Parts: sequence; structure tokens; C-alpha cells
Amino acid sequence: MNRPLFFINAGHALDHLSMLIFPTALLGMAAGFGTDYSALIALAIGGTIAFGAGSLPAGWLGDHWSRHGMMLVFFFGLGAALIATSFAQTHWQLAVGLTAVGLAAAIYHPVGLALLPQVAGTAGKVLGVNGVWGNMGVAAAALSTGFLTQQFGWRVAFWVPGLVSILMGIAFALLVQPLPKAPKKAKPMPAGLDKATVVRAFGILLAVTIAGGVVFTAATLTLPKLVSERIGPTISALGGGTFGIGGIAAIIYASGALAQLTVGWALDRFSLSKVFAAIAAFQVPSLLLVALGQGHWLILAVVGVMIAIFGQVTVNDAMVNRYTDATWRGRIHAIRYLFSFGASAVAVPLIAFSHKHWDGFASLFLILAVLGGVVFIGALACPRDRRAGEGGAVEGAKA
Repeated sequence: MNRPLFFINAGHALDHLSMLIFPTALLGMAAGFGTDYSALIALAIGGTIAFGAGSLPAGWLGDHWSRHGMMLVFFFGLGAALIATSFAQTHWQLAVGLTAVGLAAAIYHPVGLALLPQVAGTAGKVLGVNGVWGNMGVAAAALSTGFLTQQFGWRVAFWVPGLVSILMGIAFALLVQPLPKAPKKAKPMPAGLDKATVVRAFGILLAVTIAGGVVFTAATLTLPKLVSERIGPTISALGGGTFGIGGIAAIIYASGALAQLTVGWALDRFSLSKVFAAIAAFQVPSLLLVALGQGHWLILAVVGVMIAIFGQVTVNDAMVNRYTDATWRGRIHAIRYLFSFGASAVAVPLIAFSHKHWDGFASLFLILAVLGGVVFIGALACPRDRRAGEGGAVEGAKA
């Protein structure tokens, strides 16, 4: 058994689970805090900003100090933040707790994804499987939070995964030895790639990261509320309440796992640019259908959105691994997630404002469709690979 790989993958699941407890839990929190959905969802902005801003120092510390040590900080810090949030009594305490959760969760992507090639190689299927673990964390957040909130209250929905995170940290400390640092090289550029191609690739990556970050955050945060408002009969069939809403959201979130496995498989067989374009083309019509859909048609449309946004995450992670040297991956992943989750902080006030002052979520998803168009243009401009796999030459001049 590859112990480091297990903990890296499990950490990905825990990371996304922790960041998506609040959107489902708040459906059962409004009465206790004496406010409505729009006011409560706005409290997530601190955590969203911290999720992006914290990635840069986390990546730097992972590269310069210890990625193993940063994973320990991740497990223990995340557990402590989740448990502390469960004791919140006021809006400000809740906002501070969610910000602490976001700051601890920010460690995973620049550190865990930089460790992944060291313990399992750079094949697309490795990224795909790791992505599935993250996606299952997203799905588990909706399902477990819905159940725990309905049966025991929202506070339990925070401290249970907090305890799990601390136990994972203890197991990681006892069972996994620190990995040797990647050997230092003269340049952060893989062989066979010219500087112009790398600069172009990262310019495109940053553009699609910013646009895609807003789409990802808005779509995943609004899903439980979207389900509760538009799919009433189906919720009743599953028993109703927060658990029924969480169950439907979990099934929809889990659909992204299929996309990540498929994209991981495709990246080992086809050019990255072609896989990226196919995923991006699927995103815009799906977002438009969510803006207009109701009932069971809405479920199909949201499944399409989840397939597109989670598939894009795998493609973007592959771009970082393909265009950077191992010694720089932590920092490059950190920069990417800084831009992604920093820009996605815009999604939180946009959700709150659109739900309260516009027509629910219809206008929001029309805006997201425009951003999806930006991602599609970026995919079309992506340099074309001559072959799949890391280190494969890229046709910078012909693209």
C-alpha cells in the first residue's frame, strides 16, 4: 500500500468536504442566527479569500521548509478550525471560524498536489484519481452535513469532520515518513519547452483560473439552496428536510468524479489542448440550462456543470505539472490557487446580492455562462501537445 498517496488523496477529500460544510449547514442555521440565506452566505467570503490567499505562503513553506510538515499543519489546523467554528454564537464568530477553516484548507492544494508526482508519478490517471477523492469530499460534505444537521444540529456537522481531521493528522505523523526534497535544478522549465510557450501557457492558465474560479465557487456554494428552491417533489421523495437536499446535492456533486476519471484517462492518450477544449465547450450550455431549468431538467443541467468544472480542475492541474519543474510546483500551484480562490471571493457577494435583489439564481448563472465563455476561448488558445504526458513537446509556433 502506498501510504503517502493514501493520505494525500484522503487529504484532498477532507479539504473539499471542510470548505463545503457551510453551504448545506446554513439551511438549518437561519432560525438560530435570526437572519436569512443572503446574510448568512455572505459570511463565507472570509473563508473563500483565505482559501486563496493562504495558498501562496503555504506553497512557499512547502518548497522551502517541508511538505510533510505542512501536511501535518493542514490536518491539525483544519481540525482545530472546524471544531472552533462549531462553537460560534454570533455572526462575527462564525465569520472568523470560517476564515480559519479557509486558511487551514488553503495548505492542501499547493502542498498536496506538489507531493503527488513525488509519490505516484505524473500520469493523467494519477491526477484523475486524486480529483475523484476531492470530488467525493464535495459529495460527502452535502450528504454528511445534511444528515448531521437534520439529526443533531449544525454544530455537530462541523466538529465531527474536525475530529476526523485531527485523527488523520495523528495517523499521518505515525505512518508516513518525510519524503526527500526534489533535487534542485538550474531552471524551472521542463526539457523540450521554450520560454515563449511556457509564458503563453501560464498566461492562459491564469486567465481561465480566474474565470473558472468564480464559476466553480458560485456553482458549488449555491447548489444546496438551488436544489431546495427548484426541486421540491424530488426532495420530498427522499424524505425531505436538509438530509433530502444534501442527498440530491451529493449525487450531483459525485457526477464530477466521472469527469475527472475520464479526463485523467484522456490526458494520457490525447493532447491536453484538445481535452481542455472539449471540457470547456460543455460548460457554457450547461450553465445556460441551469439559469432556465426547473425540476428534473435542472438536475441534468447541474450535472453537466459539475462534469465541466471538475473536469477543468484536472486539466489545469495537469498544465502545472506539465509546464514546471518539480522544485517549483508548490509555488506554481500556490500562485494558481491564489488567483483562483482570490477571484472566486467575488462569487460570494454576487450570490448574496443576486439571490436577494434579482430573480433568485437565474441571473447569476447567466453571468457564470459568460465567464464559461472566457474559459472556452482560453482552451482554444492553449498550446497544442505533440503527444500526451509530462515533458512531451508542445507546438508553440503552430498553435
